[in-house]
Amino acid sequence: MNIKCSLENESFKYVYGVRNKKFVPDENRKLSLTCARNDRAAVQLLLYSENDMLVCVNGDPSFYEMGPLDILRVSADIPGIGKDNIDIRLIGLVEDDDRQLKADMLLDASVIHVEGGRVQPVWIETAIGKDVRPGLYKPQITVYGHRMFEDEAILRTMEFEINVLELVLEDPREYGFYLDLWQHNSNIARKYDVDLWGAGHFKIIENYIASLANLGQKAISVVVSEIPWSGQYSFLDKIDPANLYEYNIIKVSLDKNGRWSYDFSKLNRYVDLCMKYGINEEIEVFGLMNIWLDEAEGFGRVIKDYDDGVRIRYFDECSQSYKYIQQLNDFESYLCALEKNFIGKGWIGKVRIVADEPQDIEHFIEKKNLIRNAAPNFKFKVALNSSSFIQKNIEGISDYVIILPSICRNYDEFSQARDRVEGRLSYYVCCGPDFPNTFICSHLLEARSIPWLAWYLKLDGFLRWNYTVWPNDPVRKITYHYPYFKAGDTNFVYPGKDGNPMLTLRYKSLQKGIRDYEIIRCYAEEIKDLNKIDNLIKKVFLWNDIKELHPESRKNSTELFSFNYEDYEGIINELMKDIVKNRKN
Repeated sequence: MNIKCSLENESFKYVYGVRNKKFVPDENRKLSLTCARNDRAAVQLLLYSENDMLVCVNGDPSFYEMGPLDILRVSADIPGIGKDNIDIRLIGLVEDDDRQLKADMLLDASVIHVEGGRVQPVWIETAIGKDVRPGLYKPQITVYGHRMFEDEAILRTMEFEINVLELVLEDPREYGFYLDLWQHNSNIARKYDVDLWGAGHFKIIENYIASLANLGQKAISVVVSEIPWSGQYSFLDKIDPANLYEYNIIKVSLDKNGRWSYDFSKLNRYVDLCMKYGINEEIEVFGLMNIWLDEAEGFGRVIKDYDDGVRIRYFDECSQSYKYIQQLNDFESYLCALEKNFIGKGWIGKVRIVADEPQDIEHFIEKKNLIRNAAPNFKFKVALNSSSFIQKNIEGISDYVIILPSICRNYDEFSQARDRVEGRLSYYVCCGPDFPNTFICSHLLEARSIPWLAWYLKLDGFLRWNYTVWPNDPVRKITYHYPYFKAGDTNFVYPGKDGNPMLTLRYKSLQKGIRDYEIIRCYAEEIKDLNKIDNLIKKVFLWNDIKELHPESRKNSTELFSFNYEDYEGIINELMKDIVKNRKN
């Protein structure tokens, strides 16, 4: 078999398409990684052949339905640690908006057919436990090959180095970085064809909660009215619309005597489940204000004498039919009951009523006051595409999340207002800016740099609206409604088999960046040399003024960020070694 192999770092993204150059592997490349205990170390193995092949990552028998061809099997071991701590995943390619195929999915399949002339990347990740002895380890990768009924033969053996330091990292649930990835659970139910909020749905949801917890997620998202984002306006796309509606987790009914009842059991179950996994800092409540409207398309207001689009569906026992609350006093009763439930569960201090990109300050204040009159214990959180709100110091707003370009444009004013914020102050990216971001087209080091940027800007963390906002068939086609949504804008993971999420290279890169943030934070708390941190970070943040990061500066991403993997590794490794040295002294 004439195959070629090489090792690449974890931030490598293979591209296959009309613009890609012919793959030239460096079979002699050496990789040396440094990590802590309770940490991860990952590389990519690249396999190439001029002929079609099957690539396998476990010991199951595999034959190709079209007949004989070369079959490769990848195995790995770490002397001193063992095979059980190694995760080997085939990396799947997805079509980007430019029609090229780009590496993204960590597949749950164990075998893949690879056409001749195309590279197959393989993700190889080692989990370094808390009890692993510090020292140098040399993971060994073996590529076996055979055809039909031949005995397997070793085609290649490769190794890389992992230098494990004495430092032990905290578990993700203990992280200081404030990660807030919004959850869209109705979409999960649709993709797996299970009853919304049924037992099967919750079983699958738990797998997704676990994947969020492994990132260090802090916030719980609950939707308490019908379709607050109006399906992301998918109905405007007449060619390729997608079902992106999110539905109320609370069941509401009106009995024959005119008494309202509210079933909070599914809401409470979801919150309890998240808290079981350490996601317990905040309960963000969507659907009570700043509803997305499109009157012309029928997505308008429902409650009379209320200038917002809150849609609360209920079952009317008298008529045995479903209706929507139309009276303002009934909405206020709903608010009061929701507040009472949160108080009874002991969660009210964690609850934040979220307004997603409100535009009119006076309109927002009016709606906030109405909600607080009915439920005075509620606090508010706003995701803003302008920093104007934060300068008004509006009573009742606890937490602010500002889109990155607005921070960059008005950084001086933003810095002055920061001290007036009662709660947390974070930033977000969404459909923009072009960089840094987490699109399929984005360099993977952009996702890694996102937590670094939060540290640089002295912010608490990062928010993104997506996690599972999949279009109709995301595994087959993740491109959707371009250019409004760039490919990958809607998701960090894909729906996998058996109710498990398929993670992505982007997920892994963000995870690595959050881990970096924790190391930076540890260094700052223990050694307190903030000047050194700032000077080191300037090796990867190449601008002189934060305003250069605003899209209006018309700078290229390579002018603003280092996309050299070794630069990031070098900085973090130096900080880790300093922490270890400081603790010994």
